[in-house]
Amino acid sequence: MRAAIVVLCAALALMAMPVPALADGGEQEGDLSELQIKIEESGKAYDEACAKVESLNEEAAQNQARIDEVSAQLPAQRQKASAAIAASYKMSQNQPGLMGLILSSENFDDFLATITYLNAVQGHNLDQVDRLNDLQDELESNQAELAQRQAEAEAQKQAAQTALDEAKAAREEAQRQAEEQAAREAAEAAAALQAEADAQAAAQAAPVSQAAVPSAPSSVDWSSDKSSFVAQWAPRIDAYLAGSPLAGQGTTFASAAWDYGVDPRWSPAISNTESSKGAVCFRPYNAWGWGNASWSSWEEAIPAHVAGLARGYGYTISWEAAKKYCPPNAAHWYSATLAEMNSI
Repeated sequence: MRAAIVVLCAALALMAMPVPALADGGEQEGDLSELQIKIEESGKAYDEACAKVESLNEEAAQNQARIDEVSAQLPAQRQKASAAIAASYKMSQNQPGLMGLILSSENFDDFLATITYLNAVQGHNLDQVDRLNDLQDELESNQAELAQRQAEAEAQKQAAQTALDEAKAAREEAQRQAEEQAAREAAEAAAALQAEADAQAAAQAAPVSQAAVPSAPSSVDWSSDKSSFVAQWAPRIDAYLAGSPLAGQGTTFASAAWDYGVDPRWSPAISNTESSKGAVCFRPYNAWGWGNASWSSWEEAIPAHVAGLARGYGYTISWEAAKKYCPPNAAHWYSATLAEMNSI
């Protein structure tokens, strides 16, 4: 009898445990769709072009700063060079006097001292002229470099704009396809949720009621650039994750969502379904039931999960994605995750 009780208790304990997702944590690189490739490549091209623009602008600012510095030095140096040229001219016109000065030396030491002095004066005059020439050459060189960098920066701005336009178009197309898929799957998802509700009612000997089907998430606005997109979504995700182990990761989620063209609410919502927003992770920093994966930080884990969603499950939540992500309990997973997405 005691053994039977132990077995029964163990069985009840197992039934009480949440059913883990069976999400595929593989990269699935070979399965990338043409649209997903375009999404990732356009995002990468945009980031690279923006980085080049920023770098070129910094270099141009350095050029401009040096131009301003040299320009400020030139007037005084022109005066010094002009005075040096005048002094050299006077010395050249007064050769007899200079020769008399040299010949009037009382001894050899005086002679050397006079020669050294005259050479120093002449050298100083030449140095002032050379300094003026160097400053003018440096000014012209910096002006040429500035013009070149400004032209390159403008070209990179155009490249960034082209990449941004392509990124927007690709992400909007992914969203359009996801919305069409959701419309096609609506009846199947509703039937599955109703079946789950019926089963629960039967288990509890309660009257059967109409299952609540969460509405699809509102569309995401992909018309802005990455920085604006992140600025829009990061605070919303931060508010959703407040007080959880994932608190403060709104920017990480939003940035990854842009990079991989994924609904920015999807990964945060899954973290709630799978681990109460990171409170109960079965592997280090794995808040999503993501295979056997583990990471060393949220900053490493979040982009990896978002990339995996994009490459293996699509732009946003769908009934097909739910069946693939959590086969044992797809209806509950779908309903719970969708409701969380709508709350962000």
